[in-house]
Amino acid sequence: MIKVGCCGFPTSMKKYYENFSVVELNSTFYEYPRMETVEGWRKKAPENFEYTVKAHQDISHKEKMKSTNACLEAFEKMKKICKILNSKILLIQTPGSFRPDKLGDVEKFFKEINRDDLTIVWETRGPAWESPQVYEKLRQVLESVDVVHVTDPFRVLPVYVGDVAYFRLHGLGEQMYYYQYSDLELQRLRELIAPYEKSGRTVYVLFNNLLMFEDAIRFREYLSKGVFPKIPSLSEVLEKVRFPTSKNILMKRFGWRLVEVEDGRQERLGSFLANLPSKAYESLKELLRDIEAVKKA
Repeated sequence: MIKVGCCGFPTSMKKYYENFSVVELNSTFYEYPRMETVEGWRKKAPENFEYTVKAHQDISHKEKMKSTNACLEAFEKMKKICKILNSKILLIQTPGSFRPDKLGDVEKFFKEINRDDLTIVWETRGPAWESPQVYEKLRQVLESVDVVHVTDPFRVLPVYVGDVAYFRLHGLGEQMYYYQYSDLELQRLRELIAPYEKSGRTVYVLFNNLLMFEDAIRFREYLSKGVFPKIPSLSEVLEKVRFPTSKNILMKRFGWRLVEVEDGRQERLGSFLANLPSKAYESLKELLRDIEAVKKA
């Protein structure tokens, strides 16, 4: 089974519930909600809707996964939140500054916590974790404590997954989160996660890019129907531009967006904007006129 959703609510809860059956609750990373608030989230959601929960930064950033009283207490708070939400998965995400030399602390922490029936998943971040030597040591630790390795599959595949595989999609552009996945990239994503589904695991695919809501819908439609919904045309995307504007602003805010061109291909809007003259644009009509001139040149 493949479950598709977003990291956080990119739209209203009502609209999200209408489109997806799982969400990664991210607000718990920044603050501990009141239990009455958590109960409200559970009541608002459909009965079969699933929350996965991101652990508070006290665990990952402040206490740095050490078995301190503060860290263990923070974990217990997260367990209470998960219980109210009927959540089966708790995500711990460590920062890029968290190095592999801390693996001993991590192993001790995972052995000391009382997880009950929670599945713990851990996202390591940064290139220091991606060398073959570190990967083998990480695999040994995660397998011994039964903690699922979370990765972005376009960057690297997990060393251990258990009964659950959990993937977070952050985008592939220079600005990382400012990204929209093409149909070809989503097809590749399907290929990357297929072995985990075929082996009987439950596979979570959570999008965390700026267009996460749209990309998650497109990927879900592709999984269920084998075809992708159409993406907006160049003019449809540019209708959202506020004028007056400049080439530099257009490149920053819209250059990473995909548009569908005449023959059905998908292109980054930046490929059209890059050759525009550097001037102020007063209207959509003027902008489209210059883009057409560039395309014909």
